[in-house]
Amino acid sequence: MTRTPSAPAPSVDALVEAVLAGEHGPLPSGLVATSVFWVHHGTRLAGGDTTYLNQYVLVRLGGSFGGCAFEAGELGPSVCRDSSGTPLDALLREAPRPLRIAALDAYLSETRPHRAAAEAGDAEAVTLPAGTPEVRARARDAAVAGLLDIEEGAKVGLIGVVNPLVAAIRERGGEPLPCDFNLRATQWGDPVTDDMHDVLDRADAVVATGMTLSNGSFDTVLERCRSRGVPLVVYAQTGSAVARAFLGSGVTALSAEPFPFSQFSAEETALYRYRTAGGA
Repeated sequence: MTRTPSAPAPSVDALVEAVLAGEHGPLPSGLVATSVFWVHHGTRLAGGDTTYLNQYVLVRLGGSFGGCAFEAGELGPSVCRDSSGTPLDALLREAPRPLRIAALDAYLSETRPHRAAAEAGDAEAVTLPAGTPEVRARARDAAVAGLLDIEEGAKVGLIGVVNPLVAAIRERGGEPLPCDFNLRATQWGDPVTDDMHDVLDRADAVVATGMTLSNGSFDTVLERCRSRGVPLVVYAQTGSAVARAFLGSGVTALSAEPFPFSQFSAEETALYRYRTAGGA
């Protein structure tokens, strides 16, 4: 009996190749990254003892921005001078991974903005209220946790720790399994492991940050959740439109927060929630 070859597993590299081939819209060779931004900021929420230090590279393409967080030292501010005005296909082929993800995110955001998906009924726009960083962070993380449909006591792998999201998962009856490369404990003293594989093996559901796109672990998280049949929720500032491309191919729900991100504004801003059929 002749066996039909199985479809190749989805991956970020395969998505880049499809974009370069014009399968998702206009050829990137005819587009230019008008502006590249390098942004560095710190945040410590009231009542917490953790200072989050975040770095982002942003790419402006037409009416859209693409964003990607990166680890300290990966990119310097000279990226703005060196990459602004570069043809998009060159960034997709040759740029350091964070800039490559930001360029891919900009392209996919431009070809289909999240607001257009919401207007078509494919996404739910959620308005984050104006207010303090604490108010906005709690609203954002409650919106992310709202994508989880879990039973009481379910183990929820959290790949990329944000303290308000730990609290939001607990409020929904879940048991967080926090994993992060940079934190050793949550605000409440819960130990944080750096062993992603142990968490992926034990979790009943997984919530992963878009930072997994930046550090190259996204494909591993995606494959493991697919193979185990475990729901995967992605909450993404980094690569929100990139993660959207994997809905139904391992990603079961997505909270997409395009730039400007919630921490850069005290006014109302929007994030967009996507669910596959059956949801997470």
